[in-house]
Amino acid sequence: MSADADSRVIEGFYEAFNRRDGDAMAACYSPDARFSDPVFPGLKGSEPGAMWRMLTGRSEDLKVELLEHDAGSAHWRATYTFTQTGRQVVNDVHASFVFADGLIAEHKDDFSFWRWSRQALGAPGLLLGWTPLLRRATQRKARASLDQFLAR
Repeated sequence: MSADADSRVIEGFYEAFNRRDGDAMAACYSPDARFSDPVFPGLKGSEPGAMWRMLTGRSEDLKVELLEHDAGSAHWRATYTFTQTGRQVVNDVHASFVFADGLIAEHKDDFSFWRWSRQALGAPGLLLGWTPLLRRATQRKARASLDQFLAR
């Protein structure tokens, strides 16, 4: 596929994200896709699409802005209320992509877990967001939520 086609997939992915259309986001991934970020590391196969379906389905006020992108990367910002705490989050994310046959084969989102946890979790995130302990606990809770979502 061409760089232009890959760039259009990225645009469509983030347009769907802003519409909270998890199904359209999932359709952008190859069947054996891999996804990773600081909260959801090591997702594969149908898991990345399921994660987006779960997250977009929970959010009432999600706003996603694609700030810049090219055929293999994106800089985007999500503004939303973290449902577990009711706290407002503005998450600034840098993404990298690898494409295969016009679909996302690998997707890695990178953001400051400490900055995210300060906003999402309040005092615990401020005090412990830099520690591997809080990161692992958050990842376990996120994984459990995804497993529960997948079981439905």
